[in-house]
Amino acid sequence: MFAVDRRLLAKLEPVVQRVLVVDPNLHAARLLTEIMKGLGSRDVVVQPDQDLALMAAEEMEPGIVFIERSGEGLDGEALARALRRSHLECRRAAIIMVTADATERAIRGARDSGVHEFLRKPFTSTDLFKRVSNVALKPRGWVEAMGYVGPDRRRFNSGEFSGKRKRKADRSEMDLAGQADVKDQAMRILATALDRFDSDPVQAARAIREQAATLKALALKPSDPCLAVAVGALEVSMAGAPLTKAALAAPIEALLAMHKAGHLARTG
Repeated sequence: MFAVDRRLLAKLEPVVQRVLVVDPNLHAARLLTEIMKGLGSRDVVVQPDQDLALMAAEEMEPGIVFIERSGEGLDGEALARALRRSHLECRRAAIIMVTADATERAIRGARDSGVHEFLRKPFTSTDLFKRVSNVALKPRGWVEAMGYVGPDRRRFNSGEFSGKRKRKADRSEMDLAGQADVKDQAMRILATALDRFDSDPVQAARAIREQAATLKALALKPSDPCLAVAVGALEVSMAGAPLTKAALAAPIEALLAMHKAGHLARTG
């Protein structure tokens, strides 16, 4: 096991305290367990299949879940999707997919099932440490949509200069562009969630609540009172129970119309 700075281990501790390893191969699971304990994990539970893994996740609420992509009684991608769409407290926990099949198809499948990182076998302690550091120290935004639930799949270009000498105007433009992207995505998800509400009302409601919170935050930076009022109307409609498509349609359509009008004004 390689040496790791104690200060760095302290930063990892909140995430690595409780770890769930899902792998029917006991030797591979034991290797992961030993390395994670070296990184400060106190509670590492190993399960061989999907059903037992979900039961363990509910009981222990892991900070990281390692999932073997395939094995007897195990479909790693299906398990990741089930965890993401569950009602468990740990549904947003970091998931690292582990496999010897590192093809483009496997990597895309893992990404689209909602995992944070992909770890190819055979791996070293350093390889594993890098993945754990990424999920613990570089948090990514959460996407609660209809077809996808998990961390934001977009990767940022670390080669872009962002040092102290970067002009404030450049940073402001980047911030505004990022906010516009977030708003566009939220509006697209709202439209899809409303359209598919009847086929999957539970996930549609989750997606709508998440986008309402996102848009409410955007309305505060910079101040956008019109957006704040429109989001407030949506929040009022969500206060009733049970949620229905009919009750949500008007406030969502008002938000979409406002967004479309703003887009036309900017591009026109």
